[in-house]
Amino acid sequence: MSKSVSAVMALFALTVLSAGASVACAASISRSVDVNATPAAVWSVIGSFCAIKDWLPPVGTCSVDGKNPPTRTLTTKDGKATFIERQSARSDTRHFYSYTFLSSPLPVSNYSSTLQVVSKGNGEATVIWRATYTPAAGKEKAADEALQGIYKAGLESIKARVSTQASVGSAIEGQP
Repeated sequence: MSKSVSAVMALFALTVLSAGASVACAASISRSVDVNATPAAVWSVIGSFCAIKDWLPPVGTCSVDGKNPPTRTLTTKDGKATFIERQSARSDTRHFYSYTFLSSPLPVSNYSSTLQVVSKGNGEATVIWRATYTPAAGKEKAADEALQGIYKAGLESIKARVSTQASVGSAIEGQP
């Protein structure tokens, strides 16, 4: 290998190593919950882009701008935090949508997430919520804890909401 190629490679390695020391690394989260309902039944509860206000406990309001792709604005129940998110992909037949943060009070950037419902068979489904993001430098633990809490609360709420609707639907179907 020539001296110039070796020097360029050494400089590149040094640049990468020094950049890595000050830049937070990409992170990911993936959580799921099994529900006793078909994917279509679950999707009917959570699939609307603003349905998140019905199943994510901290969210108080959701408004959608009506554009394509849509952008939603979420405000927490206490009014202290606002998230602006743009839908980046959607398939009602495959029961998923993806979105990105345009702005968020969380200490993350490059946040991209997908909410999906898949069949387990036998009339059951799994709801999968996953994301990739870059935590702010020095805020990795805070970002992870915030997202873990949000995902846990959301998935537990989805399971409870779908179970309640399934129970109500069974009771109505069983009446003469």
